[in-house]
This record gives sequence, structure tokens and C-alpha cells, in this order.
Amino acid sequence: MFKNYLTIAWRNLIKNKAYSAINILGLAAGMAVALLIGLWIWDEVSYNKNFSNYDRIVRVMENSTHGSRTETWNSVPIPLSEELRTVYGSDFKRVTMGSWVEKHILAYGGDKQIFRNGLYVQPEFLPMFSIRFLKGSPSALNDPYSAVVSRSLAKALFGDMDPTGQLIKVDNKSNLKVSGVYEDFPHNCEFDNTDLLMSWAGHVADNDWIKNFAQTNWDNNSWQIYAQLEDHADLKGVAAKVKPGLEGHDRKDKPQVVLHPMSNWRLYSEFKDGVNTGGAIDFVKMFAIIGAFVLLLACINFMNLSTARSEKRAKEVGIRKAIGSLHRQLVGQFLGESLLITFISFCLALLLVYLALPFFNELSDKRMSIFWTSIPFWVVAIGFILFTGVLAGSYPAFYLSSFNSVSVLKGNLKGGRFASLPRKVLVVLQFTVSVSLIIGTLVVFQQINYAKDRPIGYSPEGLITVGMNTPDLYPHYNSLRLDLLASGAAADVAMSSSSTTQIDASQSSFDWTGKDPGLDPTFGVITITHDFGRTVGWQFAEGRDFSRDYGTDSAGMVLNEAAVKYMGLKEPVVGQVVKYKSSNRKDKNFRVLGVIRDMVMESPFVPVKQCIYMMDTSDVGMNVITVKIDPRMSTARALPVIAAVFKKYNPGSPFDYTFNSENYARNFDFEQRIGSLATFFAAFAIFISCLGLFGLSSFMAEQRTKEIGVRKVLGASVGHLWGMLSKDFLVLVSLSFLVSLPLSWILMHNWLQKYDYRTTISVWIFVMTAASALLITLLTVSFQSIKAAMSNPVKSLKTE
Repeated sequence: MFKNYLTIAWRNLIKNKAYSAINILGLAAGMAVALLIGLWIWDEVSYNKNFSNYDRIVRVMENSTHGSRTETWNSVPIPLSEELRTVYGSDFKRVTMGSWVEKHILAYGGDKQIFRNGLYVQPEFLPMFSIRFLKGSPSALNDPYSAVVSRSLAKALFGDMDPTGQLIKVDNKSNLKVSGVYEDFPHNCEFDNTDLLMSWAGHVADNDWIKNFAQTNWDNNSWQIYAQLEDHADLKGVAAKVKPGLEGHDRKDKPQVVLHPMSNWRLYSEFKDGVNTGGAIDFVKMFAIIGAFVLLLACINFMNLSTARSEKRAKEVGIRKAIGSLHRQLVGQFLGESLLITFISFCLALLLVYLALPFFNELSDKRMSIFWTSIPFWVVAIGFILFTGVLAGSYPAFYLSSFNSVSVLKGNLKGGRFASLPRKVLVVLQFTVSVSLIIGTLVVFQQINYAKDRPIGYSPEGLITVGMNTPDLYPHYNSLRLDLLASGAAADVAMSSSSTTQIDASQSSFDWTGKDPGLDPTFGVITITHDFGRTVGWQFAEGRDFSRDYGTDSAGMVLNEAAVKYMGLKEPVVGQVVKYKSSNRKDKNFRVLGVIRDMVMESPFVPVKQCIYMMDTSDVGMNVITVKIDPRMSTARALPVIAAVFKKYNPGSPFDYTFNSENYARNFDFEQRIGSLATFFAAFAIFISCLGLFGLSSFMAEQRTKEIGVRKVLGASVGHLWGMLSKDFLVLVSLSFLVSLPLSWILMHNWLQKYDYRTTISVWIFVMTAASALLITLLTVSFQSIKAAMSNPVKSLKTE
């Protein structure tokens, strides 16, 4: 029986090549999208799962309350680590300090110099994160002046030589002994592209500021702490116990310790008012829904074309029933045909995914591949085929098998006035999904462009940032600056503690007249040289910039508008005194010189942070040089000249720079990637829907061949016939737009609420989408409509 079903199914495929091709291609496209989204979701939910202690590792964070606002920071003070070890040690198996991942200059043998990302960590980091050693052991960082390197870094620095025991120079100041080699971190983990792990003890020993100030200071939130819970410990219980761990250390910001589990680092990374509100999980859910709907669109195509061609199969059903076929046997036959088509479609979908993965990986910044050798993958694939085949074939199977054999064989099969209603409903559903995807994609890009058009308070054009990775440039900065200006390649040069696209330090030791005594304020603090404002082109709302003409400016400060609002300063702001308590705990009075327009130095989607710009202090050292390329010289000509000057004063380091405009543009990478993925999936949805329309319009034109012939003989024009055949589809697509309009508005309005700086949904999006949907529909159905309208009426009237 099964062989018979298979034979009939194959004959039907061959007999109706055009409709079979549409069904197979449509299902394949839908399944390919579902597979791609499935791989993307798996990559997201498996993030960091390469670490064997995945379920027990937490990042130690801090909630800090200022007035009515609570901020959550993933950087904390150094002494908290010792507090966790001693006071709460029974709940933690390991606690480790860590710096931020930064780019370092690595040199070996005097001739090899490369940049690589690395971080300073305590020895507990290695077993905590189950580092897989190729050479060495988890005790590799016990020596204060040791480091472990990744396999790729070992290859780049040492070639085929054994790197263990070799000395590498880091940032032209520290000589570290390589005591181990570890396997590269996978792409979908927290420490991707981290090729160097260095001893924390040596870092502290060589850094007087950390050793004498930060190591004992509870106000300096600049460090990372990771902890591994004891096997018996309950996360909620431990989190509640350590919550007050920052209290009682002369802080007025009501600090609280937050334990953020590794399982939430990727998908639940966002906090609002001290509460974990979500993150990338929102996009995982969104794409899961998109994948399900795109697959549903492909299944709808199959249902529509199968039921539309029911009259072609009616006599077959009637004869089979007359000779004794049972209802369940007919259902089985039609489901078998569906499963055969689904299997062929799945094979084609795998090919499409294989071909599309390089492009899709680049689009989504992933390194995904098909799990060809994974048994679970093939088990899921078989289930996927069965699910899709049954979903696509269930309605046609039960519909076709329900025909009355007597009526069919008498030729009395009448569909009735509502026979086409299910098909119309399914077409409306198809285009509702497609139109909603188009609207959603346009809103995403509108939000991105809205943030891009936001005034950023400075001029990024022609600015480059050079990190002072080594100590060699500090004593020669003034000479370097003069040489750069004299070269004609630089219009201005400045030094600062942060670039224009990030705030590297925060301080809370400020006081002023009228300050709420219960407030422990926090400001972004950027120390700068005199020429910083002129170099970056910041804009003054009132007051003036720092000037070399006034020696007292060393005790001056410039505020941004957000800081003035945050402090509640009364007019006039210029001239007011702000007291600052430095690291040596001495108070010093600073006078406000001016107020600048808010500079967008962090995410363009959030409010600008309150910032204070000061001349160099011992608390926040300067490590960034910003150069403005002279607009009279092309960038291509200027860069080699600038590089030569830097090489003169820093011969031991390669010239490494970034464009400020490119750094700022990276703030949009995630949203841009989401928009591109949504566009990719929306295009597939439209393609699948159009395939269905093309198949239905072909069938309807075929059904009405004689009617078209009669109308042409009676004088109907091609335009009239085209309108008659296209009208029904235009009505259905118009209806789908009316359904999708409120639905997509609600969904995208809710999505925009996650951004503090957000656009409003424009009317033009809906107008353009409606016009596009109608145009696509006309283009899709017009080919068959015009072809039928232009056919020879004599030929069509002769046809029986």
C-alpha cells in the first residue's frame, strides 16, 4: 500500500510540474528561513555554554541609587573581592578580579610586534572558566609576571616554536613569561578574541595608582569581579545575603551588590532602575516568531494550491471511494504526498542554507555551520519534516478525502459560494504577516536613522584616536604635538583620559552649594589638555573653553548641560565653585569656566551622562591622543605623515589608530544587524507569498479560460480582462493591510519603548508599505492575467 501511495504521489509531482515546483520552492524557502533562524537562536542560547561551570559562575555588579534613579554597573571596586572571600567565603568556591578587555602591544625578540586583546586576571580565573590548556596548567598565573596565550597568538608570535618559558614585552613596559597556551575561545562566548591572560598581581605591583589608591578605595568602580558559587549554594539565597556587601563604606548612594548569572549575560543583559529587564532575549523571541510565520506562509501556499486544484483530484477520490478506499486511507495518501514534497523541499532547503550561510554569518556576525555529524540535529530534522509535512498537508488531505463519491462521479461537485473562503483567508493571513514584517523593518531603520541624526555636540569628521598603550609617549607629548602641527597633516592635537566615543572613568567625590546632603553624585570625569575642545569642536552654551592664557584654568572645569541639570545649579552657572576630593582625600575648589552642549560619548539611544571635564589630575590619567586631520590635506596623504611623527617618539610600537566617526558608527551595529536580518526574512516572506499568488493566479486563469474566451468574443478589452482577474487579489491584499496596520503599530510601538531616545512611527511607513504591497501583488498576478487576456479566444473555446 505504501509503495502504491509513493508511486501515485511521484506521478502527481511529475504530471503537474509547474505547481509541484511552486510548492517545493515555496516550502524549501520557508524551511530554509526556519533553519537559518533555528541556527541563529541556537547560537544565542548556547552562548558561554562552552564553560563547564556555566551554571555556577556570576558577574558581580552594583546597583547605585542617586535620587530617584538607580543605575546598574558591571564594574565594581577592588576591595569588594576580598569582602566576598572573607565575609561570604562559605558561599563562593572561587572569586577573581579582572580588568576590562583591552588591546595590548606584544613584542617578542625585538622584531615581532602585534596588537592583541588581553586582560589581567587572578589565578582563580583559569579553573573558574575551565580554560582548556594545550601547554601549561591552571596554576600558570601563580607567578606575578606570567601570562598565558591563546593558540592563535602563540602561532603568530612564536611560529612552531614552544612558547612556554619565553618572555614577551607587553605595552613596552612589562616583561612577562609565557607559562601556558590555551585553546582559543569560541566565537559565541564572553571572551571571544581574548588572546592573552596576564597575572593580576604583576599588574598591581607595576601600577602605583592601583596599589596606593584603587586597591583600597570603595568609590572607584572600574574593575570586574567574577565568582563561582559553591556546589551547594543557591543563587537566590546567596544574592540576598551579599546584597548589602557595599554598605558601611562611607557611601551615600545606597549601593547594593548584584549577582548576575552567566546564563543571563547574553540574553538578559539590560537593567532599568536596578531591575534586570531583558536584552537579546527579545530578539530571540522575535526571530523565533518570524521563523514560525515564514514557515507557516510556505505551508499556506501548499494548502491553497492543493485545495484550489481539488476538482482535478475529485474523480480520483470518487473512484477510490467507490471501489472501497476508506477515509483514513485517502487521508494517508494525501499526507504521504505532502510528506514527499516536504522531504524534497527539506533537501533543497539544506542546500539553500549551505549556500546562504557565509552571507548570513557575515550579516549576523556569527560563525554558524550545519551540524552534519550531529545525531540530535538529524532527529530534530526528521521531526521538522514530519511536522511541516503534516501541517502543510493536513487541511488538503481532510478536504480532498471528504468528497462524496456519488456526487463526484455524477459530475455534481459544486464548491458553493464559500468554497474559496478558506483560500482567501489564508491569502490574507500570508500578506498580513508579510506586510507586518515590512513595516517592522522600516521602523527599525527609522529608529536607527533617528539616532544617527541626533546632534552629538562635536565634529567627528577628520578625527583619529591613538591609544597611548605604552609609557613612551607621556614625557614627549608636547614635542609630539608641535611636530604634528608643524607637519601640516594635523590641524589640532589633544590628550585626554577618554576618546569622544566612551567615558572611561566615573567619580563621586564632588560637592557644591545647594547639593542635596543625602545625594552621593556620580559624574563621568574626562581629564583633558587645553586643546581638547578646539580639537573635537565641542559647542559652548555659555562661558568659555580652557586657555593657556590663564594659569588659573588648571583649577577650572567645564560641565555639559546634563551635569548642570543633574546638579540643579542656579543661574549663572559660570563662576560657581565645585569642591572635589581627590585620591589623597584633600579637598580642592574648582571654578566652572563654561557649559558645553551635550556630547554623545556613549550609546546614542540613551540620555547623555552628566560629565565634568577637568585638566589633568592624578586620579584619572590621560591615555588617549586625539588628532584632527588638517582638511586641506587628504586623509590618505596625512596618515603616513602622522604615523612617521608617532614613530619618531614611540619607535617601539606600531602606529595604531581608529577613526572617531567609525567608532561612533559602531554604536549602531546591533540595531543595524537586527534591521538587516529583518529585511532578509521579510524578503523571503514576500517571495513565498508571491509564489503562492502566482500559483493561484495561474490556476484561476486556467479555470476561467472559456469565460475569458467568451468575453473576448463579445468585445472585452485586454485591460478589462486584466482588471477582472487582478481585482480579487488586490482586495485581499488591501484587507491584509488593514489587519496588519494596528497589529504592527502596537508591536513596534512597544519595541520602541526600550529606547530612551526614540522616534515616533511615521505615517509614510504605512503608506509606502501599502503601495509596495499592492504593486508587488499587481506585478505577481499580472503576468498570468495578461497572458490569459491575450490568448486566442478561438483556441480557448475549442478546448474541452
